[in-house]
Amino acid sequence: MDKLVKLGQDMALLWENYYPRYLDGIKNTLILALVATAIGCVIGLVCGILNTIPYAKHDPLPKRFILKLVRVIVRIYVEVFRGTPMMLQAVFIFYGLPYFTDGGVQFSGYSGMWIASIIIVSINTGAYMAESVRGGIISIPVGQTEGAKAIGMNHVQTMTSIILPQALRNIMPQIGNNFIINVKDTSVMFIIGFTEFFASHRYITGVNNMYFPSAAIEMVGYLIMTLVASFILRKIEKHMDGPANFELAAGDTLTMSAGTYSHPSKGTPFDEHSKEHQERVSQELKYGRNRGDR
Repeated sequence: MDKLVKLGQDMALLWENYYPRYLDGIKNTLILALVATAIGCVIGLVCGILNTIPYAKHDPLPKRFILKLVRVIVRIYVEVFRGTPMMLQAVFIFYGLPYFTDGGVQFSGYSGMWIASIIIVSINTGAYMAESVRGGIISIPVGQTEGAKAIGMNHVQTMTSIILPQALRNIMPQIGNNFIINVKDTSVMFIIGFTEFFASHRYITGVNNMYFPSAAIEMVGYLIMTLVASFILRKIEKHMDGPANFELAAGDTLTMSAGTYSHPSKGTPFDEHSKEHQERVSQELKYGRNRGDR
């Protein structure tokens, strides 16, 4: 118990002395994760759509060749960036591009580190999102695509009006998951000198050698960021789901008279538990049925 009290005191002391640097690291982490996730989602959306464009044997040869080439390129991109650590990707992009271009492409200064970090995390996120988007698209029943073709819709109209709206809802949890992962994985950007939350921790521990208390502050900070992000994302998903019950307009006399409309709390007009049915039975018991009801 004494150790926990001592840990709390050390954490409070570190926060009191270095909270501006901790907060600056948190700000950079959130901005980088948010921007990179948004760009990565766009990359993944484009790759996922290109990877699911249909073609048949009777299509022209140039079309089939281009679509096959696009799928090969997308597959190589996805496998390379999903199969290698982000830290090595950062090294290859930040140091490799200047090496292979003889300094023609380089990331210098504070803005250069920001640009490099956004590119690295975005490309990595896009590789994961490409497969998520592809899975979301192929999860939509093929009958919906066939129905769209039957009414004369082309592939672009089918994708934008029917498939993608449903697929985006299906992959929404994966988008949130990638954002949370990026909040944590931005910690590897210290390898190129980017000052995010973990880099702030490394600087502070280099000054005072209080490694574990600072690491505890880091853990609490990352946990708070991910929990808040999870809460917000669940709210967004719930909003996208819409209300639990949908009331049919009372003006639809055909449905109302057919007895197929079921109000969430009142039932149907022909339900023995509905208010309308109970009132009708009460009137029949009091005055009897009229001739038309018999």
